[in-house]
Amino acid sequence: MDSAKSRRHITWLPMVLVALLAGLGSVTAQPADWGPMSPSMEDVPYPHSVSFLSFTMYGQDVRMAYMDVAPNGAANGRVVVLLHGGNFFAEYWKGTIEALRNEGFRVLATDRIGYGRSSKPIVPYTLHDMALHIKMLLEEQGIPKAAIVGHSMGGMVTSRFAFSYPEMTTHAVMVNQIGLTDSRLERPWRNPEEQYQASLNRSYESIRRGIERYFITWSPEYEYFIRLHYGWTQSGDWPQFAKVRSRISQMLYADPVVYDWPHIKAKTLVIGGAEDGPNFRALAKNVADTIPNAELVLIDNVGHIPHLEASERFHSELIRFLESDPIPHTEEQSQP
Repeated sequence: MDSAKSRRHITWLPMVLVALLAGLGSVTAQPADWGPMSPSMEDVPYPHSVSFLSFTMYGQDVRMAYMDVAPNGAANGRVVVLLHGGNFFAEYWKGTIEALRNEGFRVLATDRIGYGRSSKPIVPYTLHDMALHIKMLLEEQGIPKAAIVGHSMGGMVTSRFAFSYPEMTTHAVMVNQIGLTDSRLERPWRNPEEQYQASLNRSYESIRRGIERYFITWSPEYEYFIRLHYGWTQSGDWPQFAKVRSRISQMLYADPVVYDWPHIKAKTLVIGGAEDGPNFRALAKNVADTIPNAELVLIDNVGHIPHLEASERFHSELIRFLESDPIPHTEEQSQP
């Protein structure tokens, strides 16, 4: 290379690097007006009034938040409990709540302990306890039985509830349930401190990637979830909330539900966006094949959250299923 060409090359290279860095910054930098958000969701309006169930958990006084929404019009006499996913909260069920109450259902949408407006204690977290808390809420409300609808990690709680309390479960619905295999057979236990540090040090970029992968067709309204998750990391309460999240993550590994499925007696709907990962179709089919009274509905070209991404199709299938007659309960079904 002659000296003139060399000088042109040296001048051009920094300009390219500057342009590349500027481009990266425009993609990964969080919006300047995004500030802290409360992990307790005080700054997020819920679509209906929030009540609390108070109890003691491992020696700590806690409260579980829930919305109790009456039917809009004539009641059909049935109750539906909505259980959110591990990165979400009861508020994101608002469209489903309206669809159900317009069909005459009473709806209970809960924030489990550790989430949303509920208490976030540093305690052991188990699916058994999460299912028990739903049972306690139903008993406190004088509701002998209900349909249990759970999304993502909420689907695991649905599995555990239907397994543990068959006499209280009229229908079980698992929406893009996770925990579709026993993770202990696939990877080793993760050091709890590593798990906590991973939760504590979430970056804007990792949060955006994590939320975007849930959807096949992106909509600007989904930015809301990225803003919330990033805002939590900017809150002074984040270190404690990160500890709670890391403990719940450990629960997902240590407390599989794959062995619950053969013993679920309730009529069950396994439903989800079909494009929720490369193996989801086969894994969801395995769930439906394993549960004795299950059917499978997969929605093409939809990802992890069908009640948001394909709400009309999802709600149509959900209501059809929930309006069907439950399987008559027998005394033998009371034992898992």
